Amino acid sequence: MTPLQRLIAAVKGEPADRIPIFCNLLDQGAQELGMSLEHYYSNGEHVAEGQLRMRERYGHDNVWSLFYVGKEAELFGCRKILFASDGPPNVAQFVIQDYDDIEKLEVPVDVAAHPAFLETAKCLAILRREVGGKVPICAYLTGSMTFPALLMGMDRWMELLLTGPADLRELLLAKCSEFFRREIAAYRAAGADVLLYSNPFGCTYFVGRKRFREQSLPWMERDLAEGGVDGVVYYCGMSPFANIVGEVIDRLKIGAYYFGPDDDIAEAKAIVADRGLTCGVINDIKMLSWSEQQVRDEVRRIIGAGKGSGRFLFGTGVMPYAIPEANIRAMLDEAYRLGRWE
Repeated sequence: MTPLQRLIAAVKGEPADRIPIFCNLLDQGAQELGMSLEHYYSNGEHVAEGQLRMRERYGHDNVWSLFYVGKEAELFGCRKILFASDGPPNVAQFVIQDYDDIEKLEVPVDVAAHPAFLETAKCLAILRREVGGKVPICAYLTGSMTFPALLMGMDRWMELLLTGPADLRELLLAKCSEFFRREIAAYRAAGADVLLYSNPFGCTYFVGRKRFREQSLPWMERDLAEGGVDGVVYYCGMSPFANIVGEVIDRLKIGAYYFGPDDDIAEAKAIVADRGLTCGVINDIKMLSWSEQQVRDEVRRIIGAGKGSGRFLFGTGVMPYAIPEANIRAMLDEAYRLGRWE
């Protein structure tokens, strides 16, 4: 089976050779091409080549169009990204410096034509040409409740969310939701198959259950209402969300859930059941220091808890740059072995 056929079978609960295995190797592409991260992420051709080489090296079931999370802020005018030598880039200049900037914030009318999207579009075009229709092409999109953190910083966003002027909060969220709808349409048009809906505020880790129900759920509904949920994967930035996933399924009808490593996968699988794809995720931060045997043991635990009757995927977070290659291979070898269906 091709990786895309394998994923579709898992989503539908149909027979397959093994469960899908997603390994999100992003920064490692720069190392593979012998480039600094800043040079690597300056060109969509580099990122596409890095993704193709990573999949050729390890054999996992996905490729990414994601450069770095802060790239979304560039679509709003962020001009400075902080590049490290051995870790993911981050926003170094917030476009919202004070509350007055919220009213002046302009949502890009045509995301696909925006200069800050051109290299991403180039990457997607190459991936579509090389592996389109065979390997799932993934895109990363930040939900409206989380996107303000990229525009003004997490501390300022929490201040506005919890104690700031309600009218400005709602105005900012409306602009972020409008942007999300335009952005997801651009990614779909460019050929992305898997649309990771990233929203740490879509769980009770950052907000209580009352605020989750009164604010997070309505804004998520608004984000997804126009384009629908085809290809969308629910993700809370590695935070646990099994305690509210039933409500999310009822309200949003998303078909795949990328749980955090602290979630009880057996419990999560029981709640999702045949209503969607359950994704069990390894704590890849700990893979920096784990032995190969510890990695294999954790893969065995996750797949043992979730594989069951199907509708299951094994995945990673955003694999840190410094994870030893031996641990990556140990993880994938064990996942391929244990993920096979007889």
